[in-house]
Amino acid sequence: MEAACGAALQLSTLITGSQPNVALEPLNQRGRKEYMTRRGDFRLKSVCTRQRRFAFGLLSHSCNHSHVLESENSYASFDEDWLLKNKAQEVTSYLNGRSIFLVGMMGSGKTTVGRILSEALGYSFTDSDRSVELAMGGTSVSQIFEQCGEGFFRDHESEALRILSLVPRQIVSTGGGAVVRPINWKYMRQGITVFLDVPLDALARRIAAVGTDSRPLLNFDAGDAYTKAFVGLFTLTKKRSEAYADADVTVSLLDIATNLRLEDVSDITPTVIAIEVLTQIEKFLGGKSGGALRLYP
Repeated sequence: MEAACGAALQLSTLITGSQPNVALEPLNQRGRKEYMTRRGDFRLKSVCTRQRRFAFGLLSHSCNHSHVLESENSYASFDEDWLLKNKAQEVTSYLNGRSIFLVGMMGSGKTTVGRILSEALGYSFTDSDRSVELAMGGTSVSQIFEQCGEGFFRDHESEALRILSLVPRQIVSTGGGAVVRPINWKYMRQGITVFLDVPLDALARRIAAVGTDSRPLLNFDAGDAYTKAFVGLFTLTKKRSEAYADADVTVSLLDIATNLRLEDVSDITPTVIAIEVLTQIEKFLGGKSGGALRLYP
């Protein structure tokens, strides 16, 4: 581990974070376009800078350093993917082949983060909704709800989770409502359960961007896409919040954004979320002792 930490620190480069000198009043349309592009690039770089600082804080915690260089104008630059792979190697021994079940509301990023985790850990990836669809001959979840009702779907969801719980070394993305049935927790407890906690506004914006047609619990007759999504999600959250709290690990995107000083949780990369999932799992399994994780926004 010391060698890995040393290698990471050798890769670190101190870079000035000041804004490039850009003309404030472009002389023509072309200049204006270039200015706007460069301004957008700077904002993106600023977001990336904060996420690198976040990741560097995770690395310093993993390496048990007593301090790291802190400066408003400097940050340690290195590859997030490298850190994810390094963290996955650390957590593997603690997992001992146990599967990871990702729970959370629809649109919380379970599939995206799950695929990243599966690749980092060398696990297979499975979507429980997709397992139900395959068992039903390819019929979509929305069609199952419409033709057979929610109860019918939940029965088959429980059966899918029972089967998946028997298979080790999997990342399982569960349906948003999988937590409402106690029997499902019995199956998911065969592995580690992780709740991806995303603010409702961010969820509503994500779902509204692609429409609610494929979300049977949000597909109301009236209202614009965002309003339908937000109202539906608010209602579902009241029913499920206590169940989500039963997860072994909670990863709050709001907390990550606060530490990164980001105004929008959508600016957090899936890789950073995956790193935080592994970090929290490691803490849950007793891999780390001591105080709270230090982050460097």
